[in-house]
Amino acid sequence: MAALLATACGSDKDAASTTTPATSTAPAATAAATATPAPAVDKVLKDSMGHDVKVPANPKAVIASYLEDPLLALGIKPIVQWSVKESSVQDYLQTQLAGVPPISSTLPVESILKATPDFMIVGSESAVEKGLYEQYSKVVPTFVLGSEVIADYRKTLLKMGEILNKTDAANAALKKYDQKVTDTKAKLAPIIGDKKVAILWVTNKNFYVVNGKVASGAVAYGDLGLKLPNILAVLPEAKANWVPISLEKLAQLDADYIFLVNSDKGQAGNLEDPLWKNVPAVKSGKVFEIDKTSSWLYNGVIAGERVMDDIVKLIK
Repeated sequence: MAALLATACGSDKDAASTTTPATSTAPAATAAATATPAPAVDKVLKDSMGHDVKVPANPKAVIASYLEDPLLALGIKPIVQWSVKESSVQDYLQTQLAGVPPISSTLPVESILKATPDFMIVGSESAVEKGLYEQYSKVVPTFVLGSEVIADYRKTLLKMGEILNKTDAANAALKKYDQKVTDTKAKLAPIIGDKKVAILWVTNKNFYVVNGKVASGAVAYGDLGLKLPNILAVLPEAKANWVPISLEKLAQLDADYIFLVNSDKGQAGNLEDPLWKNVPAVKSGKVFEIDKTSSWLYNGVIAGERVMDDIVKLIK
């Protein structure tokens, strides 16, 4: 993700014809051209829990479990990657994470010791409860981003860029992402228009509907401006990121399109139920199925770019 370089060109012919010497500006220009950024140094930053954390100038062995998307967007490859039971991983990142061993999502202290990191970033305060922070911090400098930051993938990327001396990389990644948002909006406008879009996930024969604040919901509704169906009218108490929804309630959603992340593919389940087949978007053939290995359940600019690619590809 390269930042754009602004260049200014003058006319050699005009410069040659002038009679006014330009030597007075040469020293400043030379100094500017030869100036090099000051080397990074260790620093102390306060995390969301009030800890003063010593951050290495250029950490070489970083753990950022479940934050691999923003870490990779900054150009940093972690030494271990998030997993469930060291088997289920974030499939959409596996090309970039080739060769990176898994670590349990519970971040056992012994596993961290074995990995020998020089810096660790943790997402939420709840991940370091019951004395875990004290145990982690004895092994490696540990910075807690906080639930308020990780609720927003942009804030997460920018904060991690600040911590890791990668602010320019963070800004460049967001600039590239925002350009893709603009391009995707232009492609979708004549197709979707004002129609309403629902994003569902089916797993273990249960349906969930995403809200507009996280993962593919943040991309579709927040970035692309697609219209939400009447989720709150159907589920007035919905507060979770992925809200359970019954087939009976699903039939009340006024969604013109449904994007369905199917973790039950190949299994008999609710997709054969007559109630599902009676959902308006299903009856009209406007359901687009997405594999469970996709990025739709995750947060980050890499995930978001993949979601946009999927929407454009599927909706044509």
